[in-house]
Amino acid sequence: MRRYLAVRGGAGDVAEPDLNAKPQDNLYLAVNSEWLSKAEIPADQTSAGVNTELDIKIEKRMMKDFADIASGKEKMPDIRDFDKAIALYKIAKNFDKRDAEKANPIQNDLQKILDLINFDKFKDNATELFMGPYALPFVFDVDADMKNTDFNVLHFGGPSTFLPDTTTYKTPEAKKLLDILEKQSINLLEMAGIGKEEARVYVQNALAFDQKLSKVVKSTEEWSDYAAIYNPVSLTEFLAKFKSFDMADFLKTILPEKVERVIVMEPRFLDHADELINPANFDEIKGWMLVKYINSVAKYLSQDFRAAAFPFNQAISGTPELPSQIKQAYRLANGAFDEVVGIFYGKKYFGEEAKHDVEDMIHNMLKVYEQRINDNNWLSEDTKKKAIIKLRALVLKIGYPEKIEKIYDLLQIDPERSLYENEAQMATVRTKYMLDKLTQPVDRSVWLMPGNLNNACYDPQRNDLTFPAGILQAPFYDIHQSRGANYGGIGATIGHEVSHAFDNSGAKFDEHGNMNNWWTDEDFAEFNKRVGQMVDIFDGLQYGPAKINGKQVVGENIADLAGLACAVQAGKNDNVDLKDLFENYARSWMQKQRPEAIKTEVQVDVHAPQPTRVNIPVQCQDDFYTAFDVKPDDGMWLDPEDRITIW
Repeated sequence: MRRYLAVRGGAGDVAEPDLNAKPQDNLYLAVNSEWLSKAEIPADQTSAGVNTELDIKIEKRMMKDFADIASGKEKMPDIRDFDKAIALYKIAKNFDKRDAEKANPIQNDLQKILDLINFDKFKDNATELFMGPYALPFVFDVDADMKNTDFNVLHFGGPSTFLPDTTTYKTPEAKKLLDILEKQSINLLEMAGIGKEEARVYVQNALAFDQKLSKVVKSTEEWSDYAAIYNPVSLTEFLAKFKSFDMADFLKTILPEKVERVIVMEPRFLDHADELINPANFDEIKGWMLVKYINSVAKYLSQDFRAAAFPFNQAISGTPELPSQIKQAYRLANGAFDEVVGIFYGKKYFGEEAKHDVEDMIHNMLKVYEQRINDNNWLSEDTKKKAIIKLRALVLKIGYPEKIEKIYDLLQIDPERSLYENEAQMATVRTKYMLDKLTQPVDRSVWLMPGNLNNACYDPQRNDLTFPAGILQAPFYDIHQSRGANYGGIGATIGHEVSHAFDNSGAKFDEHGNMNNWWTDEDFAEFNKRVGQMVDIFDGLQYGPAKINGKQVVGENIADLAGLACAVQAGKNDNVDLKDLFENYARSWMQKQRPEAIKTEVQVDVHAPQPTRVNIPVQCQDDFYTAFDVKPDDGMWLDPEDRITIW
């Protein structure tokens, strides 16, 4: 173990450029150092790099389209509900009106929290609060039953904390961040019309309640164990956990039908729920709700409110400047109608020729994956057969959806109302839509990502792969760039997402998306041994000011490793230049980040930082050593017995 830990990730620091780096010593730095030495992070961004550049490219395209359509320069596209996105955009960009309104739009909703004079009032109004634009000290959601994914079930969990993750509270930065949030929240409440001393007491109570929450809600590492959220309990057992809060009456008023059980995502939170949600804690709960509310709605108000709500985000991300007003207007419209906007983007910017070419690459990758499963030397034949059944059952979603989800028909925009009032009304519609899913079967046609997003995903409960049009462009993919470059970019991404069907979480779900153990005990033990190797090789890896938690990011790292291995094999089958493939793989993760953003990402993200996702997966590919003539004394060398292979 010591030998490969000394050279894991190659020689050098991937956070710092080295213009003399060779691929044999550090592939990431050899490919990206020239860019790293010159790159500047935009003032309203946390990072620069391939993904940031693609995000900016997509956003610039769409902002121009929105501006042209809103002004009448371009006609309204024939896409259902797109006119609502433009209507919201027009309201959001009218800062003369927003500035004149000041805090007036939120006064009625703010008063609903202020009017809670005791715990009984909180209980009496909990339904209205839950259906409105507020955060309550518990969370309900409706999603597919992990063990029968044709049906939707009720899920329960704890709320989010003020700091990015429970682990943040144990860092030296915690007090500084909470002090910034305290000052910001007092200021925002004052701007909303609350007296300074009253605001100070509310915020101090909020911070006290948040501290209690931070000790019982899950950390990001705990959330990364996806299957661990499935803890079904009977309704009777669930309700018995609440002595002070009338949960039975609350559920009766919000649910469209009675449920027999609840899926508890956070058992520890449920066990402590009554200690948190009770009359003795009422003042803290009220303060916490006020702080959550005022910080979440400030972005819908005037420019002064936007600026006043920025310091905490700035401290966490390191971003020097707020996004421009027009950029915020587009982002709010895109966020509210993302699927509709994504369909517009896909139809305009993603061609049929490219779609067919990507489909061809995906099918090539699936064939390679099937072959690698068949050739696997540690799986039993029975497990191999079931893995291939799951692989062949994968559903592909490429570009953008063919139909628009019903929620967008239900959302309405009133040009006469304020931006906040429109956003608050949409929040209520979304909550009701979510709860109404309890009476409906799971809609497997729903996409988890919009077409204009630069990303991709695997959904274990639907056993489907989503590749939005946004990611299907250079350097990940371009029909005009070399096949080797495409395999190193989108090919590795395809393999990555396929691999999620067989990572430490996906391996627990069958071809229908049901949580079902289809492994033999011996196979799963060997699999977990290899998972442990991936944890160890990343754990404690230094990146800038932070160290990686190997357990937290292991699922994504397994997918990176297997995805690259499959892309290399597919590339070899197509006789591509493997140097080209590996170099574009390194290029596709090119990134420069602010130190504050690195710290936050390492705490809250189940992905390792992008630059750290290059060299270790590459070091585990035998073909890399051949392609670049890597020798034992080179920085990228790992002894053959230390190279990890999972799929």
